[in-house]
Amino acid sequence: MPPYAIPPPGPDTDPGASVETPNTLRELQLVMDHAGVGIAFIKQRTVVRCNQQFSDIFGDGEAFGMAGQSSRSLYPDSDAFRALGEAAYPVMAAGIAYQSELLLKRRTGQIFWAHVTGTLVDPADTEQGSVWVIDDIDAQKHAQAQLQTVLAQQQLIFSNAMVGIVFLRDRKVTQCNGHFEQLFGYAPGELQGSSSRQWYLTEEDWIVAGEQCYAPLSEGRSFQGEMMLRKKDGSAICCDVRAKAIDPGNLGLGSIWITMDITARKQAEEALVQVREDLEHQVLARTAELRSTVLALEQKIVEQVQAERQIQQLAHFDPLTGLPNRTLLGERCSQVLSLAQRQRQTVALMFLDLDHFKNVNDSLGHGVGDDVLVELARRLRAVVREQDTVARLGGDEFVLLLPDTDRTGAAHLAVKLLETALVPFQVQAQELTVTPSIGIAMYPDNGGALDALSRCADAAMYRAKAMGRNAYCFYTSEIQQQTDSALRLGNALRRALERDQLSLHFQPQIALASGKIVGAEALLRWNHPDFGAVPPSQFIPIAESGGLILPIGAWVIRSAVRQLSEWISRGMEPITMAVNLSAIQFRDAGLPQLVTDILQEANVAPRLLELELTEGVAMNDAPGAIAIMAELHRRGIRLSIDDFGTGYSSLAHLKRFQIYKLKIDQTFVRDITVDQDDKAIVSAIISMAESLGMQTIAEGVETQGQLDFLRARGCTEVQGYYFSPPLPGTEFESLLRRGTLFQL
Repeated sequence: MPPYAIPPPGPDTDPGASVETPNTLRELQLVMDHAGVGIAFIKQRTVVRCNQQFSDIFGDGEAFGMAGQSSRSLYPDSDAFRALGEAAYPVMAAGIAYQSELLLKRRTGQIFWAHVTGTLVDPADTEQGSVWVIDDIDAQKHAQAQLQTVLAQQQLIFSNAMVGIVFLRDRKVTQCNGHFEQLFGYAPGELQGSSSRQWYLTEEDWIVAGEQCYAPLSEGRSFQGEMMLRKKDGSAICCDVRAKAIDPGNLGLGSIWITMDITARKQAEEALVQVREDLEHQVLARTAELRSTVLALEQKIVEQVQAERQIQQLAHFDPLTGLPNRTLLGERCSQVLSLAQRQRQTVALMFLDLDHFKNVNDSLGHGVGDDVLVELARRLRAVVREQDTVARLGGDEFVLLLPDTDRTGAAHLAVKLLETALVPFQVQAQELTVTPSIGIAMYPDNGGALDALSRCADAAMYRAKAMGRNAYCFYTSEIQQQTDSALRLGNALRRALERDQLSLHFQPQIALASGKIVGAEALLRWNHPDFGAVPPSQFIPIAESGGLILPIGAWVIRSAVRQLSEWISRGMEPITMAVNLSAIQFRDAGLPQLVTDILQEANVAPRLLELELTEGVAMNDAPGAIAIMAELHRRGIRLSIDDFGTGYSSLAHLKRFQIYKLKIDQTFVRDITVDQDDKAIVSAIISMAESLGMQTIAEGVETQGQLDFLRARGCTEVQGYYFSPPLPGTEFESLLRRGTLFQL
C-alpha cells in the first residue's frame, strides 16, 4: 500500500466506529489519487501522507517521497509557518474549516500562491492531526496583478490624455476626463450624469447628431466628423469628433467619444481660403507685381512662424540640451501636483548635480563640459518614463519630476541614474567619468509646491555629497540637524591634528601557519573633548568632503610607520604595518613619493608597509589604478584589496593589479560555520587568490569555528576580536612581545 493511501481498519481502530469496507477504502483512495487539488494528512507538523497532486504542486516527485517531510519546508520561512498556525488552529479547533490564500514554497525554492483549506481530524484533540487541501492559484494571482497594472495604465492614459474623452449611455455622461471638461469650460465633475444636449447649439443639431452618429455605431462602425458645438458660456467651438460603440450589438452599454478643438485650425483654413481668393483677383489685374508681393508675404509668414517657434523654444526649453527649463518645469509641476492632489498620489522631485564638474570645465574647456551635459541629458531621458519630466536649471544642475512615484520607485530610478552616469563619456577624443549626487523630495510629505520641494531636494542633494558623493539621499527632517552637526564636526576636525586629538590603534594580524603576529592594521581614532569618541564612519566622510583627508591620511601613514620603527628599535621582530587608503588619497599623484619619503625618514623597509584600498576604489578607474599600483610596487610597497567580495571585481583587471593580498570581508566570515553560501564564497576567494599567487587574510574572526574553517581552507592570515580588539600602541607592544597568540 503506498504511503499516501488511506489505511485499512486495524487494532487501533475505535471499536465504536464503523469499519470501512475494502470497496469504500478503494473509492476514497481513487478520490485522493484523481482529485484536482493537493490533499495531505499532517500530524505533529509532519506530512504523514498525501496524494500525487499535492506532491506535484510542491515538485517532490512521487507522493510517497513526501511522507515524513516537515510541513515547515512547505513555507517560505519560519515566520510564515508560525503565522499560519496562529491563524488557522483556533478556527479549526472550533470545528470550522480554515481557508486562506497564502504564499507557499516549492522544493525548488520557488514561492507561489495557493488556496489552502485545513480541517482537524478531531477538533477536540489536535494531536490527531489535520487534513489540508491545496489549490495552486499562482498563475491566477499573477494574472490578476497584470490586469490591475493594465487597468491602472489605462486610467492614467485616460486622465492625462490631451484630447477630450467622454463616455455616454443613453446620451448621458457616465464618465469624462479633465481635458473634456476644460475644453467646454466645465468644472471637474460638473458634467457627470448630464445630457449631451447642453454642448449642442440647438435642439435640431442634437437630434441630427443622434441620427448621423448612432446609425454607424449600431453597425459596428466608428463615426468621425466635424461638428460645431457649444461651450458652457454659449460660445461656439469647432470640434473633430470620433465615436465608437462599446458593444455594437447592445447600444445600451454606451459609447466612447473623443473630441479635439479644431476651431483655430478651421479659422486659419477659412482665412487662408479668403486670402487666396483675394490674391487670385489681384493676380488677374497685376500679375507681375503681385507675384513678387505674394512671395514676399509667404516668406514673411514663414519667418514669423519660425520666430514664434524660436521664441517658444527659448521661453520653455534649455538651448544647450533641449530639456525643459525652469519655466516649463514650473508649469508641469503645477499640473502634476494638482492631479496628484485629486488622485491622492505621491510625486518625487529629484535634484541631480555632477560631482566636481567644475574640474572638467577648468581642465578640458567648456566645450567638452557642454558635450558631457548634452550626453548626460540624453541618458537621463532614456531611463525615465514618458510622463516624467527631465529639466535643466543651469550649469550641471538637473531636476527630474516623477508623477505617481513612491519612495521605492524613486530609489530604484536613482540607482539607475547613478549607474547610467558611471558609463564613461566619449567626448572629443576624451574618455571621462562623472558621478552625480542626487537629492529626493516627496510630495506631499516634504511640501505642496515646487519651491518647497526644490528646497528639500536641494538640501538632500548636498547631504548626498556630504555622504561621499556618487549617491542619492531622501530629504528628512533630520537633515538640517545633521548638516549643522556635520558643520560643527568639520570645524572641529580642522583643528584635531594641531590639538593632538587623533591617535592610532592597532589590531594584530596572525599567520595561520604559525599562530604568530605577522602584521598590524593601523586604525584611526578621534577623541574630542566635547563630542567624545567620534566614530571613523562619521568623521572620515567629513574629512573627504572638506578637503582634510590628504593631510590626515599623510599623518596616519607617517604615525603608523614611526610606530613600527619604534617597535623594531626596541627589539621587536619586524612585522607588516597595514594602513587604509581613501579614494582621494589613492588618486593623489603625489602618493607614491609621499610614502617613499615617510619610509626613508623612519628607516623602515618598503616591504613592511601594506596599503589597503577598497575593491570599489580599485575598480572605479581600473586603468588609472593599475598605473598607480605599478608605481607603488616598483618602489617596493605592498598593496592589498580590502573588503574583497563586496563589490564587482573584474578578474581581467584583478590579475593585472600589483596586489599582494586579498582581505576577505567580515560579512562573509561572520556566518561561514552555518551558511553554505558564505562557505562557498570564502573558499572560492582563497582558491582564486592562491591561483593568482596572492595571500589572503580574513577579518572579523570571532570564534574557534571560524578559525578552524579558514585554516582548513588554506587562508594565509586572520584578524579579529577572537585574538584581540584594536589596541593603543603601548598595549599592542605587550601583545607583540608574546609573539604567538594561539597554538597549532
